[in-house]
Amino acid sequence: MTDDAEIQRRAAVAKPLEIELADPISSRVSLEIGAMSVRGRLRAHNTDHYLAIKISRGLETIRSSLAKIDYPPGFEEHGYALFVADGIGSQGDGARASRAALSALAHLAITYGHWNVRVGPDTAEDIKTQIQFFFHRVDDALRVAGHDLPRSGLATSLTMVAVAGKDLFFTNVGHSKAYLFRAGRLTQLTITHTIDPHRTGLVPRSEAEHARRDFTHVVTKTVGGRTGDAEVDIEQVELESGDRLLLCTNGLTDGVSDDEIADALSLRRSPDDDCQQLVDLALLRESHDDVTVIVADYALHPEVRNDLQADR
Repeated sequence: MTDDAEIQRRAAVAKPLEIELADPISSRVSLEIGAMSVRGRLRAHNTDHYLAIKISRGLETIRSSLAKIDYPPGFEEHGYALFVADGIGSQGDGARASRAALSALAHLAITYGHWNVRVGPDTAEDIKTQIQFFFHRVDDALRVAGHDLPRSGLATSLTMVAVAGKDLFFTNVGHSKAYLFRAGRLTQLTITHTIDPHRTGLVPRSEAEHARRDFTHVVTKTVGGRTGDAEVDIEQVELESGDRLLLCTNGLTDGVSDDEIADALSLRRSPDDDCQQLVDLALLRESHDDVTVIVADYALHPEVRNDLQADR
């Protein structure tokens, strides 16, 4: 065998495998999150709580007989879930309700989580089904936690958004809200479940019978409380890089208009700074209710993993 033939043989043996590195959208998404919760000026207890979790799946090669060039670099893909809960009741039971709801969610995520962070036609319905399952289990957990309390037990409003790749899933039970801020426009994503206390005769009797009072609001649907209240409808929209998400309890929206919220978000301070600004504005308006705010900035980063392949 000639020297040239031997060189070609060795080159063929040593040549790295031509494998395209996986680069799902879920590996390039990030969410910068700020949050704040303060007690209302007429409240003895802050009955609000918030929760933000990151859901990750990854791969890391610990040891291998393969050369580093032959196996993939470290990989991680992730999604996010944000919640605000506004407990119903002012004697400590409201605070316990919102705390119990979010604590149950955090533990359920570990126990029953089948994390579909790559959304497709089939997995989207699976995600919605899992969210519904979680809300029902939290509803059950509040009934158990409220057995020792008088009246009708523990109940809370509960608002959720979940980010998986480019997709946003959202739902609400009660009187908190979730918004999407994009290109100067603030859009309320969720619907609230309240009735005017002075016009209860104009609403279905079933809603009036299930209603629970929280400050000036009459809430017709809660997690916990009466059986069957926690039925949820999960909606889905596609996100764009640069979108901002806002979750808040009614302590913010009772005194601060949507236009004022949009003005604050348009200045694009950090999420923590924007939370502080919105809370300060609500307190300036002498909000009587507790104020809880989550602001999250969504970013979809460029494809970077193929650059790693070029370096190899």
